[in-house]
Amino acid sequence: MDPAALAAYGWGDRWVALLAEHPDCTPARVVRHDGSALLLATPDGVVAAPFDRGLDPTPAVGDWLACAGGRPVAVLPRSSFLRRRAAGSDTEQAIAANVDAVLLVCGLDRPVKPGRVQRGTVLAWDAGAEPIVVLTKAAAAGDDDEVDVDAEVAAVEEACPGIDVLVTSVLEGIGLEELRAATGGRTVTMLGESGAGKSSLVNALVGTDAVATQSVRNDGKGRHTTSARELHPLPGGGVLIDTPGTRELGLWVDPDAVAATFTDIDDLAPGCRFRNCRHDAEPGCAVRQAVDAGELAPERLDAWHSLQREAEAAALRAQPQELRRANRRFGRIAKEAKEAAQDKRR
Repeated sequence: MDPAALAAYGWGDRWVALLAEHPDCTPARVVRHDGSALLLATPDGVVAAPFDRGLDPTPAVGDWLACAGGRPVAVLPRSSFLRRRAAGSDTEQAIAANVDAVLLVCGLDRPVKPGRVQRGTVLAWDAGAEPIVVLTKAAAAGDDDEVDVDAEVAAVEEACPGIDVLVTSVLEGIGLEELRAATGGRTVTMLGESGAGKSSLVNALVGTDAVATQSVRNDGKGRHTTSARELHPLPGGGVLIDTPGTRELGLWVDPDAVAATFTDIDDLAPGCRFRNCRHDAEPGCAVRQAVDAGELAPERLDAWHSLQREAEAAALRAQPQELRRANRRFGRIAKEAKEAAQDKRR
């Protein structure tokens, strides 16, 4: 048994030190999670292992585990954790663990939504990973007179200043070397709608037909090619975690991740008169003054307000006790407002 055999899966000094806290255990990395079982990369190869629901935290693809007798007994402390709000519920959904970068994949065969890119950026910063925007299908878009690729890049750069934006086209090999340079030696994952071209990117980076690809439907909507999250080693070093397409990117993040996405607003905030300024109607708000002076786009402040409210609500949901307190405060405020209105009518 040679743990160095896991080098292709990202094994390194950090994990050696953490595994040492579990004597007589062997390492493994979660390659795939199928609900009742895990597919693990181990020093002896890729094997299936039972999923112990008593593990805390629940293993996610990308996690490193300590195993005894072929069974996972502990999840090693994560370096990062990508999550979102589960669709249709107020619960956290794990996407991937121990990722260094998140590729936000958008197809140029459809309108690129800056708001969606901002959401993906917030999720990446919250995870502790670097967001990288990847615009796909550039060659097809270039043949369409209605699509201005440079304008789409500029719109993304305006929505997320300072974030790298890569333009790619797999069939023509456009931008792939830049993408390989950005992913080499790292654990990266992807977020994007179905049909955005994630599966084609996976195959291009892995160097084989690791996942199936399908054409986009006639209505422009994507087909769900990838059905589960799965980790793939990259030929030049590093690993890629493929994920199913996501229509919604609900936030389940620390509000500080919003500040990291809107650094221009965060930089202006210390100039506000009040330390807890909401940049709404407070007097002496430096952010509002920047909007009035034409130095900050009002749409950008509107996006900040929307994501900040959602992140704060998610933070409350993650802390049931605080949520109950907030509901009680709201109840008292509503009751007092109702009583005041009744007094006026009298």
